[in-house]
Amino acid sequence: PCERSVFLVMTNSYAHTIEPLDPQKPDHKFFNLKKLKDPRYDQLPFSIRVLLESAVRNCDGFLVKKEDVEKILNWKVTQSQTVEVPFRPARVILQDFTGVPAVVDFAAMRDAVKKLQGDPEKINPVCPADLVIDHSIQVDFNRKSDSLQKNQDLEFERNRERFEFLKWGSKAFRNMRIIPPGSGIVHQVNLEYLARVVFEQDEYYYPDSLVGTDSHTTMIDGLGVLGWGVGGIEAEAVMLGQPISMVLPEVIGYKLQGTPNKYITSTDIVLTVTKHLRQVGVVGKFVEFFGPGVAQLSIADRATIANMCPEYGATAAFFPVDQISIHYLKQTGRDAEKLSYIEKYLKAVGMFRDYSNTAQDPQFTQVVELDLSTVVPCCSGPKRPQDKVAVSEMKQDFKTCLGAKQGFKGFQVAPERHDVRVSFQFNGAEYSLSHGSVVIAAITSCTNTSNPSVMLGAGLLAQRAVKAGLSVKPYIKTSLSPGSGVVTYYLKESGVMDFLSQLGFEVVGYGCMTCIGNSGPLPEPVVEAITQGDLVAAGVLSGNRNFEGRVHPNTRANYLASPPLVIAYAIAGTVRIDFEKEPLAVNSQGKEVFLRDIWPTREEIQAVERQFVIPAMFKEVYEKVEKVNERWNSLKAPSDKLYAWDPSSTYIKSPPFFDGLTRELQTPKSITDAYVLLDLGDSVTTDHISPAGNIARNSPAARYLTSRGLTPREFNSYGSRRGNDAVMARGTFANIRLLNKFINKQAPCTIYLPTGETMDVFDAAEKYQQAGHPLLILAGKEYGSGSSRDWAAKGPFLLGIKAVLAESYERIHRSNLVGMGVIPLEYLPGDSTESLGLSGRERYTVIIPPQITPRMTVDIKLDTGKSFQAKMRFDTDVELTYFHHGGILNYMIRKMSEN
Repeated sequence: PCERSVFLVMTNSYAHTIEPLDPQKPDHKFFNLKKLKDPRYDQLPFSIRVLLESAVRNCDGFLVKKEDVEKILNWKVTQSQTVEVPFRPARVILQDFTGVPAVVDFAAMRDAVKKLQGDPEKINPVCPADLVIDHSIQVDFNRKSDSLQKNQDLEFERNRERFEFLKWGSKAFRNMRIIPPGSGIVHQVNLEYLARVVFEQDEYYYPDSLVGTDSHTTMIDGLGVLGWGVGGIEAEAVMLGQPISMVLPEVIGYKLQGTPNKYITSTDIVLTVTKHLRQVGVVGKFVEFFGPGVAQLSIADRATIANMCPEYGATAAFFPVDQISIHYLKQTGRDAEKLSYIEKYLKAVGMFRDYSNTAQDPQFTQVVELDLSTVVPCCSGPKRPQDKVAVSEMKQDFKTCLGAKQGFKGFQVAPERHDVRVSFQFNGAEYSLSHGSVVIAAITSCTNTSNPSVMLGAGLLAQRAVKAGLSVKPYIKTSLSPGSGVVTYYLKESGVMDFLSQLGFEVVGYGCMTCIGNSGPLPEPVVEAITQGDLVAAGVLSGNRNFEGRVHPNTRANYLASPPLVIAYAIAGTVRIDFEKEPLAVNSQGKEVFLRDIWPTREEIQAVERQFVIPAMFKEVYEKVEKVNERWNSLKAPSDKLYAWDPSSTYIKSPPFFDGLTRELQTPKSITDAYVLLDLGDSVTTDHISPAGNIARNSPAARYLTSRGLTPREFNSYGSRRGNDAVMARGTFANIRLLNKFINKQAPCTIYLPTGETMDVFDAAEKYQQAGHPLLILAGKEYGSGSSRDWAAKGPFLLGIKAVLAESYERIHRSNLVGMGVIPLEYLPGDSTESLGLSGRERYTVIIPPQITPRMTVDIKLDTGKSFQAKMRFDTDVELTYFHHGGILNYMIRKMSEN
């Protein structure tokens, strides 16, 4: 890195802006953007200033050019011109579900480079990469004091092979740090520990920035660190030194004013913002927050709002650093010397914000406003995070959804079945379930468990509920999965942990858990009752995603809510309740207890937070975070630079992506006479395409694992199997809630068109491939929304899918398709599967011309004689380069194989 810095300075067109930050330390320098003496700089949004600094510092005349700096400086004009610029993030962050396949790819790339007579050790991260293991633990045990220990034991039992592989990766690759299991959720660990805010490296200061292989990487934007989620494939390229090629975004200024009502939580605010920005339309744009209302929000509150950025569709949701950010760094035990240069540097380059000073307000593409005093308590659901429902309207909204046509807000239950009840026995007592009964109540997820105000709010509510004689029915699967050990520390110190435990909210693990579908099994009598009555049972979670089939197969309605509301709905036992008019419950003395009787105010919560959330806690937890897990420490891992693949492994397998790769490029060919594998509608998520949760016992993946000698108990989850392409290809489109128009019901199946047989998607794709037929997917709007899941592109690639034809794409997923060499085709405005009268049973020929340009229109011809046009969504020249190479990883291998 030092040699590279010297080289950059020698070749950098902006070397004249370099100066010491402190005259007493002449060797510690920075690129002073003020010395550009360009009046446009002070008008730029703060988020764009971060992109500019990166371009100036990395301007080598090759990967980053002087013209790129000018494009960013001229943002006021270029923002609307689809201008492409490079961006070199300071670091990369990964979690284990996406980290394992990244390390598998790196290991396979080393093998491929060696085959092409290159140096395999060139495949090595050149920027810091942190991998936090947080996605593997499941809620197998709950409600008992030993639940945490038992779940962690099972996590290691199931995932030992994956963990050993990751430990090999941390030794074999430079610049890769692993945060062991049991430490917390990646985004909270990033916020509380990993974030630098300002880097000091190779004697230079520069802003911290990152990309991550998880869509909620944006949470760090709340601390003033610019970051967003990318596909695993794109992250691997960044780790190998490639800049991200991005379209310079528009920036929506989001002005916050007013003060929240004393009963409002940060969760209510973020769900309101999500609904609002979905309506505004911010896909592919940055959102930057400003206005006096920002100063009313703690960093934890800002991080909560930034976390749900993918749910409102923006690329980033940026809160520039201010004095509250510096206070947070002190509170979380950051080093005092670092704090002094962080503030000094940011002020020197004009990136330190005073939200009360309107003279600092930059120019934005558009300004939208929210008065925080108008926010009301709310949830989101039952199937999408953007579908906000005021708590006062939940009862009526659920009733409406119950009878409405099948869709995002409908379950299509016949009116005469709305009040059906099913009785069942549990632990020797009789209970009953109906539509809307809560069967999962989980305080979980990076969105909320990082925020002391909502966690302590939940604790205070639990304390008052217990003292009022309230309880949670024993069959409801309650759980608490904090985002870091600090949370448990302050819950215990403040005296509220015992009350959470009494209501069934025992700590079950430190990880994402229920929010990503690792909710574990429900009690068998509960499952039988739901199945018997065909009930729309409910899950309530403090998460950020509630897509159908994600949280649990048996909870068809899932609502996102603040941690205190999760407890409230657990006590009520149903979402069919109006808390304003109906009591939560009647206690043993026959007294009606209303939610308003036990709900804590913001002032009460803040008083407890000031007393108990202190720097010493953070220091104590994080000083030992990389060494405290004894199971991790005892893992043995090989030290070879090339990985010795074990053919008997069902977790780690050398992928076939680079089989037959040569140094020479292949000319792109037209797609001829392709069959449609699936005909899909709107908002198909990456969970539909590549589920992360349980492997169904009747699925192609289950049959494969059974053939390898495994029992269902050993299947683990799809997410944990992402290092094995044989499992993941079979898991592609294996979500039980997939709605394929060919069969017109929810099932992971399709029709093999040559014979008309209905079969599992993988089995049909395999038959098409054996017959030599290319495949296509038809889809509607927002194809690939949800998690930044690279297997949602790798899986279709392995099924033989050459292109997807959709009305629109989620940003990260489109990028992932490009990264795998799958063509993202987009209908022209006004066109769709329906408007063009496509049945999906036609055969499609996509004409690929010899010369391709970004966003060009191509002809598509059908075997019926009909033809139409679509846009090829390669948005930049760099993406076209990747396509010509057959994908980004092929490009990197060829590049690294050059002498």
